[in-house]
Amino acid sequence: MFFVAGAFGADITGRVLDAATGEPVAKALVRASAETVTGDDGRFSLNGTGSLQVSSVGYRPFRMDLTGGEGDLEIRLVPDTLRRTDSLRVSGQVFPPEVSLDLAGSELRNLASVLADDPLRAVQGLPGVTSNDDFQSQPSLRGASFDRLGVYLDGVLLHSPFHTVQGEVGAGSLTLLSSDMLEQLELHSGPVPAPFADRAAGAIDLRYRDGDRKRRYTRASASASNASASFEGPFAKGRGSWLASVRKSYLQYLIQSTAEDPSLAFGFWDAQGRLSYDLTARHRVSLSVLHGKSGLDRTGAENSLGFNATFQTDYSMTIANAGSRWTPSQRLLLHNNFAWMRERFENLNKQALPLAGGHYGEWIWNSSNTWQWGENGSLYFGAGARRLRDEGFLNRIQPAVRLESYGRTAMRQGGFVSQEYRFWHGRITLRTGGRVDSHSTVTPVAVSPSASVGLAPFVRSRVTLQWGHNVQYPELSQLANPRLPMRAIHWNAAWEQRFGERTRVRVDLWRRDDRDLLHRPLFDFRIVNGRVGGGNPLAPWLNSQRGSARGVQFLLQRRSANRLSGWISYAFTRARIRDGFLAIEYPADFEQKHTVNLFSTYRVRPTVNLSAKWSYGSGFPLRGFYRPAAGGAFFLSTARNQLRIPDYHRLDLRANKTFVRARWQTTLFAEVVNLYNHRNTRFDELRSLNGATGLVRLGFDRMFPVLPSAGVAIEF
Repeated sequence: MFFVAGAFGADITGRVLDAATGEPVAKALVRASAETVTGDDGRFSLNGTGSLQVSSVGYRPFRMDLTGGEGDLEIRLVPDTLRRTDSLRVSGQVFPPEVSLDLAGSELRNLASVLADDPLRAVQGLPGVTSNDDFQSQPSLRGASFDRLGVYLDGVLLHSPFHTVQGEVGAGSLTLLSSDMLEQLELHSGPVPAPFADRAAGAIDLRYRDGDRKRRYTRASASASNASASFEGPFAKGRGSWLASVRKSYLQYLIQSTAEDPSLAFGFWDAQGRLSYDLTARHRVSLSVLHGKSGLDRTGAENSLGFNATFQTDYSMTIANAGSRWTPSQRLLLHNNFAWMRERFENLNKQALPLAGGHYGEWIWNSSNTWQWGENGSLYFGAGARRLRDEGFLNRIQPAVRLESYGRTAMRQGGFVSQEYRFWHGRITLRTGGRVDSHSTVTPVAVSPSASVGLAPFVRSRVTLQWGHNVQYPELSQLANPRLPMRAIHWNAAWEQRFGERTRVRVDLWRRDDRDLLHRPLFDFRIVNGRVGGGNPLAPWLNSQRGSARGVQFLLQRRSANRLSGWISYAFTRARIRDGFLAIEYPADFEQKHTVNLFSTYRVRPTVNLSAKWSYGSGFPLRGFYRPAAGGAFFLSTARNQLRIPDYHRLDLRANKTFVRARWQTTLFAEVVNLYNHRNTRFDELRSLNGATGLVRLGFDRMFPVLPSAGVAIEF
């Protein structure tokens, strides 16, 4: 944490730096028997005795006992979403070197919000990400739905990492992961990097952090929606660390008081932990476990529910992941993960009869390795295998009919290789490679090549060109008819200009061509030859769709530990779908033509931080075959997705205030969601249909009104 340098003296002098980037931290509070505030260069000087404390909102507190011979100190403050360690490597890179987007330090905490503390809701504030649903954590990306965007935790693809009501399409959701446990979050929007298998539109890379290897540390927090606590500390004389987190919600009471649909209200709890241990100086092993349960109990609405309405639900998800990170030589890194995953759910009606249920499980092995074969060359290679099992059913009680029943197992295997070469003093980077994947019940074997070139013609300018193929296999529950994997071909061109070390402008031009997309063309009601047709609840999944999406994205970002930090971005997207079975073309379900995301944060005092987030979306299509009529009515149509939900926009403000004491610190959070009370709505479902006239009644939910929230966190 600190380094001794210079001569001894009566005064305490030193410099405070950001541990992740090495940037001087201004306006940090430094206390001993006296107190002062660091200057713009991070330096401080004071006369004091006893214990030295250094604090700043958004960072973990630093403490040390003074002996009188410290000299000039260099103190590195650790952002409260990172791990505390004396050997934290300072990369000096404010922005990620590739074209990925990341969330760093306080950005992850402030964007996750007091209301939810959800890292995937933080992703919704990133450039190019669209999410017009206050009740759901799943974002969409560049016109593609969330189920084509993978969430990877320590390299393992998560199947459904959400507290939600399974089987309810419009149910609310919250990610099982706690931001207290995470060290890294990156979003890959273009070609999905080769290590991330089985998703075709994008990847969210999440990494658990290790616990503190020097002392025990506790953080407890409570907000209007949930309470949580995290604990960490060393074992084996600092060769290992442990980290644990627990959460319990009372979100259901909040949603019941604000949402029009009580099926959105659910409660949850989860617990997660991680152990890491150094077998040798070059070999670290780890074990992480995550378990969560959520459920819905609509006892208060029992009299208004029909026989086919969900009354009670139960959902649980467990994942265990054992990892090995071994560096047998300075040029070779071998990384392996062995994981097990299980999900179970059951939905009952008011007579305790089963409406839906299911079980999902996986055994997983992943390997991702790096060989630095030369000064300017690196080889990335790896492989993986997954054994999957999925079974479930869907019932209708009146009239009694089983709508769906399935039970299948499968093996998915694959490997990747990628060669990177840098020349012209690192100003040109070439990378080429690809993946090979297979599925025991889907043919043929899929080959996914990729290539990229990065050019830095000037010191602070960089141009990156990317091209790549990605493959995604159907869920086992969809495998009655499809026999082809879904494919995406990406092109991405990015130009980035730095202004100093902490400000950048970036422009992305991109295109994605989709092939063999899964759809149920006979599921939706529509007009066929002048009459009502479709509406088959047993409609099969088919590889019936092709898609094309393209757009442009602008980003202006400043990332700093001092003064104003944040970004403003604009994205234009055009995404079209052609269904070969129905012979129609229409806007993609998640095409949002105009998206603006703005996030800013400012530390006004050593212990006070303000942040704001504003999101605008021009509206998703109203999914289905509908047309408007006089008087606000709707009728079925022959064309799909021709209407749009009204524009979405929302302003959230947040303030953090930290109080520092001798052995602990308290941070108060205050937040206002939807400050100007804009009426944002979302499409719920088709609630009724006149089979003779085609007149339909559509359901819409109003989302969060202006909603104040507050929370408190205690750290010691």
